[in-house]
Amino acid sequence: MGLRRNFLILIFFIFSFFIWQNWYLNKDTNLVKNENNNIINKDLDVFNYQNFIHVKTDVLDVFINKNNGDIEKVSLLKYNESLNSNKPFTLLKNFDYFTYIAHSGISFFDKNSLLFNSLLPSDNKSNNFNYLINAKDDKLQVPISWKSIDGNIIYNKIYVFKKGSYDISVEHHILNNSNKNLEFSIFGELKQSINLPKNSLDFKNKNLTISSFRGAAYSSDTNKYTKYKFDKIENNHNLNIITKSGWIAMLERYFVSAWIPDTSLINNFYTFKDNKDIAVIGYKSDKIILKSKKNYFSQSILWVGPEIQNIMSTISPYLDLTVDYGFLWFLSQPLFKVLSFLYSLLGNWGWSIIAITFIMKAIMYPLTKSQYVSMAKMRILQPKIDLIKSNFKNDQQRISKEIMDLYKREKLNPFSGCFPVIIQMPIFLALYYMLMSSIELRHAYFLFWIKDLSSQDPYFLLPVLMGITMFFIQKMSPSSVTDPLQKKIMNFMPVIFTVFFLWFPSGLVLYYITSNLVTIIQQKLIFKILNKNINLK
Repeated sequence: MGLRRNFLILIFFIFSFFIWQNWYLNKDTNLVKNENNNIINKDLDVFNYQNFIHVKTDVLDVFINKNNGDIEKVSLLKYNESLNSNKPFTLLKNFDYFTYIAHSGISFFDKNSLLFNSLLPSDNKSNNFNYLINAKDDKLQVPISWKSIDGNIIYNKIYVFKKGSYDISVEHHILNNSNKNLEFSIFGELKQSINLPKNSLDFKNKNLTISSFRGAAYSSDTNKYTKYKFDKIENNHNLNIITKSGWIAMLERYFVSAWIPDTSLINNFYTFKDNKDIAVIGYKSDKIILKSKKNYFSQSILWVGPEIQNIMSTISPYLDLTVDYGFLWFLSQPLFKVLSFLYSLLGNWGWSIIAITFIMKAIMYPLTKSQYVSMAKMRILQPKIDLIKSNFKNDQQRISKEIMDLYKREKLNPFSGCFPVIIQMPIFLALYYMLMSSIELRHAYFLFWIKDLSSQDPYFLLPVLMGITMFFIQKMSPSSVTDPLQKKIMNFMPVIFTVFFLWFPSGLVLYYITSNLVTIIQQKLIFKILNKNINLK
């Protein structure tokens, strides 16, 4: 009995420590190397508005650099910066101390012979660089043009924004009116500073939440989904693959930017670090030859927004895998689908978590019953085990052999009670990643003071309630522990885990409270049945 109990405690501590380590020990990563950096996050006021084309849809607020056509700032109008803020979350930005932009265009092989004028919005004669999607329109086009000095080569880049959408079509139109062939490639890059400023708002927000993966990722012909850490890029272990399908991306908790290249082209996916400690992941098409007096068209897609799995999966295969569910993604994904279905019925993520807990406990009821039956049998056998220990107290090897023979005669597996816990631990961890990484749970309201199921309980009431339910389970469970030290440890377990859960997301604590309450009910029912057949006293 004691061996099994110690095993269960060990398993739970291993999984719990893994979670704590992921949240706490990694929360100080991605510091700036300059400890004297005292910059506080600034707004777009550091920009010169005259250098930008402003585009606003119902979900995006975008600033495009007039000189190079890069997207240098994107705010997500449907997502606030923080729970109590009315300021929209800014994903892409370009400040002196932090860069995160989307760069794209064409790269000419004969660069010296091609000099282009500054770009201009090609249909904008009034110099009004503000675009606003109309209520009656489903999409908005923002055309930008470059023209060679001799006027023979024209490059039009057209951004196409769609109402209610975070995917932006980027069309590349090239007209070759010269007398020679034109050789070029289409490219797209995502550039982001490797280190977060220590005193920036982004870094402070990171410290208050779980440390999830922040870095690059890609999908190719041979790999559905692969993360690529900034550390590799910083140490010049760069990506360099050829593929026809796939995408490249920059990931962070809840949000992602991704380039999906034209699938009719063969592309090179690559990474590198520039001289400003900026990580770059990009794609570049194979050489395109445009004959004289001909034109060319290519289209890529830029996703810049929240990690909405069901939508991203329709944009490009496996793009939905960018939701960071950790190594138990194969459990987290189906759990999220079930949770989403329950939400469609209940309309509240908190009640959906409670409902999925009841479902999981119902599925595992046969194992739970087996666990308690095993515990009851172990309690009956305990006097015989004590007698064996007394008879062979000077021969530990003989004690082990006699106890194992006793188990065989009684057809009892001492570890059978461990199986339900072993199964529950991966589910517990999978739920943890799901609650932490699903954008749908960000700032999700439950009841009363629980206004964000993805963050900790601000008043720590849920963890305390969890500790109380754990205490009742412990008192209800039959125990054969006689060692005083072990008894003290067991008595302190609810307190230890209450402290442990103080910083866990309230949604996860809610799941555990519900699970404990169901366990208490199941224990009463099972032991009531067992008491009719087995004398536990």
